[in-house]
Amino acid sequence: MPRTWPDPGSTRIPYWIYTDQDIFDLEMERIFCGSSWAYVGLSAELLEPGSFITTNIGDRPVIICRNGDGELRGFVNRCAHRGIKFCRHRSGQTKRFTCPYHQWTYDLNGDLKGVPFMRGVNGQGGMPEDFDLGANGLQQLKVIAHNGVLFASFDLNMTEFTTYLGESNRYYFERVCDGRELRLLGHSRQLIRGNWKLMFENIKDPYHASLLHVFLVTFGLFRADQQSQVKMDRTGGHGLLISRKGEQKATDATQDIENLREDFKLKDPRLLDPVKEFKDSATVVMQTLWPNLIVQQQSNTIAMRQVQPRDPSSFILAWTFFGYADDDEAMTIRRLRQANLMSASGLVSCDDSEVIKLAQDGINSDIDGYALFEMGGRDTEDTEHMVTETAIRAFYKHYRAVMDL
Repeated sequence: MPRTWPDPGSTRIPYWIYTDQDIFDLEMERIFCGSSWAYVGLSAELLEPGSFITTNIGDRPVIICRNGDGELRGFVNRCAHRGIKFCRHRSGQTKRFTCPYHQWTYDLNGDLKGVPFMRGVNGQGGMPEDFDLGANGLQQLKVIAHNGVLFASFDLNMTEFTTYLGESNRYYFERVCDGRELRLLGHSRQLIRGNWKLMFENIKDPYHASLLHVFLVTFGLFRADQQSQVKMDRTGGHGLLISRKGEQKATDATQDIENLREDFKLKDPRLLDPVKEFKDSATVVMQTLWPNLIVQQQSNTIAMRQVQPRDPSSFILAWTFFGYADDDEAMTIRRLRQANLMSASGLVSCDDSEVIKLAQDGINSDIDGYALFEMGGRDTEDTEHMVTETAIRAFYKHYRAVMDL
């Protein structure tokens, strides 16, 4: 039975887009492997020629590396012979990649360089005479580095990256990644039992942040009564939640926030000792970049969160924490300490993992239902407050266009 969208806009989102395998397969094709720039890592992870990292764009395994000349290359982690995912290491350094099954060998440009028994043995077997090594390399990706951050695309004619970002998103992206050399601080990974879009909804949703997160609202890190903004690019695919830190006290505007605790104190107050380092007054900026990246700045902890869908009801959330090469030891320690707020088991972000799983549980029980997104109205405009779901509506407006739903 054909399924139809509940309304002509994006205020009612059908549950079947979170559960249907055909929808998931189409998302991988059109969104992740289509005309988009997907985050794949940091330049700081590929410092030397021959260094490589493996990751996923959607459900497709890929390799990003520096060739012998130090140039960035990217290709699908799938042998051209029998489709084997041949590289099983998260990162490393090598001169070549060799498939463990039949030892087909590729160089750091993804070109096929060796096929065992290509001319047979003792005049028997082997590949056909017209077999061309040059025509059987790995599937190539377009790879760019923008201020130390790596992006890749399956579309070899993909538009220029700064155009893809748009004006507002470029400002906030380059506010954090401003061209200074980045310093890798560490990784964290978690499996979340929910549809990947629920993660993007969560980061585009300032409404929940003042209600769910005890830590945020109690210590005034991100709350509905604070100065804030919600911004989108012209497509709606990218979004920004921007806020300024407040105080640990109740106000007339916080009477609906049951989780606010005025009497809570930290045994180690250094967890919340932010210092101003950016040119504007924002203390929290959560940026979502279509299709797979969350750029997180909470006080002085900064990280990339990469969304890696596995199937309709689960995804990997891979965190990469970083600072700057010119950070002193005190700032590096501050960033690492504050990372306890935002990580796989962070004092704040662990709440999101739980509710995403609960959302998927509820959705699975009634796939013919729909989610309602009318907080703040029905439009997809920027706002100067947090009591809205406008960024989620904008996301699904773009999603429907790309998916042709």
